[in-house]
Amino acid sequence: MKQTRKKVNKTKKVKEVVAQSIAYRVLIEPVISEAATIAAELNKYIFKVATTATKSQIKTAIEELYKVKVLAVNTVNVRRKLVSYGRTPGFRAASKKAVVTLKAGDSIELFKGV
Repeated sequence: MKQTRKKVNKTKKVKEVVAQSIAYRVLIEPVISEAATIAAELNKYIFKVATTATKSQIKTAIEELYKVKVLAVNTVNVRRKLVSYGRTPGFRAASKKAVVTLKAGDSIELFKGV
């Protein structure tokens, strides 16, 4: 006895490509220190960023995330530090900081409630 198979038309599901924000890969955390609060009064904000991040990536990430206009981005590579764990020497990882200057009138609420 022959079996016949029915052909079922399957439609392909096409996923739309959504432009994801790069902010979560570029920005690690804002630096909250005495020097950073003084700089915030001058419209400059300090962020710890990924070591591979470029100035243009940092600029677009800040503008997307906080909806502000960035005038300049200055970066500082922080060298690794020698630390000791008991007798064993080790290193604290190297990092990168970015000093972001905003347009006059724009601000970022980092220290809300402090």
